[in-house]
Amino acid sequence: MEKQKFYLTTAITYTSGKPHIGNTYEIVLADLIARAKRMQGYDVYFMTGTDEHGEKIELKAKAANKSPKQFVDEVAAQVKSIWDMMGATYDKFMRTTDADHEAQVQKIFEKLYKQGDIYKGSYKGHYCTPCESFWTDSQLKDGKCPDCGREVQMAEEEAYFFAMSKYSDKLQAYYDEHPEFITPVSRKNEMVNNFLKPGLQDLCVSRTSFTWGVPVSFDPKHVVYVWLDALTNYITGVGYDCDGNGSELYNKEWPADLHIIGKDIVRFHVIYWPIFLMALGVPLPKQVYGHPWLLQDGGKMSKSKGNVIYADDLVNEFGVDAVRYYLLGQMPFENDGTISWDSVIDVINSELVNVYGNLVQRTVAMSNKYFGGEVRDMGVCEPVDEELKSVVCGLKKRVFENIDSFHVADALGEIVSVVRRANKYIDETVPWILAKDESKKDRLHTVLYNLTETIVICSSLLEPFMPTTAKRAVESCGATLRAYEDLDKFGLLGEVKVESNPAHLFARLDADKVKASLIQKGIISKQDEAEQAPASVKQEKKEDKKEEKKVENIVDINEITIDDFAKVQLRVGEIISAEKVEKADKLLKFSVKIGEEVRTIVSGIAKFYTPEEMLGKRVVVVYNLKPAKLRGIESQGMLLCACEQTADGEKVVLVAPEKPVSSGSTVR
Repeated sequence: MEKQKFYLTTAITYTSGKPHIGNTYEIVLADLIARAKRMQGYDVYFMTGTDEHGEKIELKAKAANKSPKQFVDEVAAQVKSIWDMMGATYDKFMRTTDADHEAQVQKIFEKLYKQGDIYKGSYKGHYCTPCESFWTDSQLKDGKCPDCGREVQMAEEEAYFFAMSKYSDKLQAYYDEHPEFITPVSRKNEMVNNFLKPGLQDLCVSRTSFTWGVPVSFDPKHVVYVWLDALTNYITGVGYDCDGNGSELYNKEWPADLHIIGKDIVRFHVIYWPIFLMALGVPLPKQVYGHPWLLQDGGKMSKSKGNVIYADDLVNEFGVDAVRYYLLGQMPFENDGTISWDSVIDVINSELVNVYGNLVQRTVAMSNKYFGGEVRDMGVCEPVDEELKSVVCGLKKRVFENIDSFHVADALGEIVSVVRRANKYIDETVPWILAKDESKKDRLHTVLYNLTETIVICSSLLEPFMPTTAKRAVESCGATLRAYEDLDKFGLLGEVKVESNPAHLFARLDADKVKASLIQKGIISKQDEAEQAPASVKQEKKEDKKEEKKVENIVDINEITIDDFAKVQLRVGEIISAEKVEKADKLLKFSVKIGEEVRTIVSGIAKFYTPEEMLGKRVVVVYNLKPAKLRGIESQGMLLCACEQTADGEKVVLVAPEKPVSSGSTVR
């Protein structure tokens, strides 16, 4: 059976400079959708590229003492390298300086002129060079560009115009007949209320004040102005021909199934672009998604504000998949998302290390410890198994419904929720206790099988989000990524052998060390680190210091008698689970088995030990310490540590028995 085609595009990136992480979000989002559609069985064609003409580029090239072509060649290569670094699986990277595109732009302009949609006139208005847009007095905001907030200048020149108003009623009718055309609906309402209802103004489509553009074939002192040149890439890139001799690829792929763009250019894609296509007699794209912005410190990123974060800097510190995970998990469907170095570190530690990485590491470690790495289903089930299987089997539907409606953060959240449920399943089934009873061996096999199956399904669903990590996770379980049609079926995994010593999926990050490294590399300044941290992060640091004092402060004490010492009960405990306390950089939460009792203990040793390192350790516990609440968690004891000040800072080492002894043993 022939696959259903799916053609999606990003907006083409303007080659005025290196794209920041806000620009990069769009290619990652588009790549997620492309990968998800391929999983669903679609024949995907994914196109991205660069927008390379205009006055702004001409000025930047001159300032850099380069020709415009040399300048855009360098920036386009930089854009492409960043897209490749982020793992984007596009089928074509097109450029508006491509000869076939420029030839078609000239043909399109001439055709529209001959049929009366373009006419010659002159333009006087407020011009914003960065946005390459003219504005009327009423459109300005506080006398400045309504899009970017920068200063505008009065400009007047001879120009060609497109008669937008001619198609206004037809466009409104299309909106009414195709309610899915613009999403979210708030973007559609904005277009109707702010542009269609007040009446469309005719659009300037040529310029004479600069030369870096596609010349108008019949009037070469004019160059085609940005939007008629840039927007047509979506058809020229797949082989559109204005003379009616479109390529096989164009005939297959057009109309586009999805344009993914930023909310700031929705107007151009849902008003100008469909009207151009109507005038050309070409079918309109099926859907345009105007995604929100990724903001730094509550404001739009810009080099002039000095608040720019770049993708390569993030990747160098955290890795590609961690950055993809953050971008896709932190950007809402409609409202703007935020990013800071602190928030990225927090998400990696709290979700990728504590939740996902912890589940994989614990499951593989227990499989190796108890069964030499062999995992099989022995069919010894309990009610808690059915609950886990139910949420796992329903996950595929929930994830793809959210991806298909562009609620990608919610889709990712659904997967993380099931991973958390699997971690809870470990605490409920207590494999370490099952392992002590030979008659429970088959039950233990089944528990570890259920966990491995859960990891394989969750990781397969994570593949569009984190391709490399998802594959590595299932390989550590001795398996392969599961096909889409089987992702709602539990129990397909045969007998497997997990890896004997797999590397951790993600390493715990020390925020202070990361910041120091960034300062040393010149990526951020000390002032940035102090001023740009969100208020919530600053408050968390204050609270962490308070908690650290509660947990780790050592004070001078007077001599005590043996009777005083006898009041302190010390016992040996075994760490059976460990996790990071959310929003607390110093604290780890442990389940400690002391004899037949399991206690929750919170300890301020997160700077010195990872949760994975702690699993299975024998520790010395202050057994009769009065419980205390730390970050809302009741801590029922204290772990003993040896502390030393060294030239590199404080060194903290757990106190542990010299030789193996049973948990619950008394220390005296």
